Amino acid sequence: MTAGGDGFAAVAGGPAQHIPVLGRPAVDFLDVKDGGIYIDATFGAGGYTRRILDAANANVIGIDRDQSAIARGAGLVEAAQGRLTLIEDRFSNLDNAASECGAAAVDGVVLDLGVSSMQLDRAERGFSFRLDGPLDMRMGESDVDAAGLIATASERDLASIIFTLGEERHSRAVARAIVKARADAPIVTTRALADIVARVVRSRPGDIHPATRTFQALRIFINDELGELAAALAAAERVLKPGGRLVVVSFHSLDDRIVKSFLVERSRIGGGSRHQPEVERPAPTFSVLTKRPVVADETEIAKNPRARSAKLRAAERNDAPARAAMDDLLPRLPSLADIIKGR
Repeated sequence: MTAGGDGFAAVAGGPAQHIPVLGRPAVDFLDVKDGGIYIDATFGAGGYTRRILDAANANVIGIDRDQSAIARGAGLVEAAQGRLTLIEDRFSNLDNAASECGAAAVDGVVLDLGVSSMQLDRAERGFSFRLDGPLDMRMGESDVDAAGLIATASERDLASIIFTLGEERHSRAVARAIVKARADAPIVTTRALADIVARVVRSRPGDIHPATRTFQALRIFINDELGELAAALAAAERVLKPGGRLVVVSFHSLDDRIVKSFLVERSRIGGGSRHQPEVERPAPTFSVLTKRPVVADETEIAKNPRARSAKLRAAERNDAPARAAMDDLLPRLPSLADIIKGR
């Protein structure tokens, strides 16, 4: 997809590979200013970065754990003429990445959660059941891929992962089918896994593919996406200067729930009621800018169906000290390390 009429294609050194979901409101909420420093913590194809660079004479630190995304951004780095630095890292480490670039504090952080269309569209990455390829799903460098997970995890752990992270109500049947199939032969391709799931999860015409929720769950677990998100929110709180903006675009309820819970807690003032004494709380660190999440309009959805499930939440940092990371944002699941060790 190309950038149509927004002007940022010139900054990018040519047409954009894709239009970022909710790109315009995301940059509007960032309130980009000349001389500001902004972190695009999920660089991907550089869609948000392009818009930030075009909005003002600002500087961007782009972060991505996917080495191929960093490599593809080389042309954008050159076109930005010193205003863009790309770093291969996890976004949970965004405050340290900024420090390495000489930025003790920044003016804005944007997070675009989930898997990119470029990853989905490359069969060899193993993210999609639509394309047959190796069952991988890793966003960055890691020792364990999805094939390794389903070859090792117990039926109980698989069911728990698929139910919790995929919200798949047939999780036990799916886990049972996987364990039965792997006893006959290793499950090493996306098509093999999709076929196994499709045999136990029935769908009607117009429904999502039967394997959608299982693939989502495995991807989230392999990449520790929810743990990364919780850590990234705390890192953003640490690195944003007073008045700095945090913008998060999520695509499913698990991510959005974590973002909402974090912002509610970090913006809460006092507590109690007329029947209960006032609860002493730390000073709020954020002011929420979006009482309700911003969603895509019909025009954007028509151009990009992926935008249908997107929700944008934004907040402004104040001058209260950063707090310790919240330890109650994540669902309770076995760790990948424990599963691979066989506990």
